[in-house]
Amino acid sequence: MKAFTGRFLPLVVALGMGAAACGAGGSGGPGAEPEATSTASVDSPTPPSAAEPTSQATSPGPAESTGSPRVPSATPRERLVAGSYQPLWPFSGPEEVTAWQRAYRKDGDRAWHLDPRRTAVAFTRDYLGFGEIDQAVKTVKEGRHARVHVGYRSEDVGKRLVAAVVHLVRYGSGDDAPWEVVGTDDTDLTLTTPKYGASVASPLTVGGRITGVDESVRIQVRRPGKQDPVGERCCVSAGGQKSPWSANVSFSTPPGGTLTVVASTGGHVAAVERFAVTGVTLEGSPP
Repeated sequence: MKAFTGRFLPLVVALGMGAAACGAGGSGGPGAEPEATSTASVDSPTPPSAAEPTSQATSPGPAESTGSPRVPSATPRERLVAGSYQPLWPFSGPEEVTAWQRAYRKDGDRAWHLDPRRTAVAFTRDYLGFGEIDQAVKTVKEGRHARVHVGYRSEDVGKRLVAAVVHLVRYGSGDDAPWEVVGTDDTDLTLTTPKYGASVASPLTVGGRITGVDESVRIQVRRPGKQDPVGERCCVSAGGQKSPWSANVSFSTPPGGTLTVVASTGGHVAAVERFAVTGVTLEGSPP
């Protein structure tokens, strides 16, 4: 890791800076740890920890491995979360939600799906592979929506910094409807191309705007059930004040389901200091 320099200053931004709905293809920017005077809608700042047990019995894993009977596959429209959002993780469709609910009602299987904080951290740390981002710094709930500010502790700064604001929505019906990641909110790293929910093909043009100094943007295309990205491009030099960045990335994957496009940058005080995601579908997917 590079020595601490003044270059990290653009990373420490206010959590409320220009947030936009993830439906536009959003992102989250770093910010200082919330003060004790945060609003009542904010959960306790004590985050889930990477030190939690990681055995299959207690830690997040593939949502489809419940062993429950499968239900008929849903259409792309039926797969939308709350009728509007792309299902990014941990469930790929309502049939997986139904299978998990059956298992949960039977023996309490993987109760972490009912905790938006644990789900957001698992999405970042385990699915995206950003191992340093292992804390839920702040959580704001509003009805069936939750926004979890995920981050990491920087010894250089002496505070927990926010890497992204992960947007989650409860997927399905019932009191045990689980939380699903549907995107991130925009701040000073945005991912606006491709448009959220767009039908795409390879090679894919990815872009947005960024505020920072000596940034290096890595692009990945991910699909649930795959440990490694199905496409990756590293890296795109960027920097400035709300400066545009863009690049093409090639990927290979069968049609069907939602793809997660990820943009990340770092290298000043942590390997990944900011990231943004958006959800798209592959051209040729079944109607």
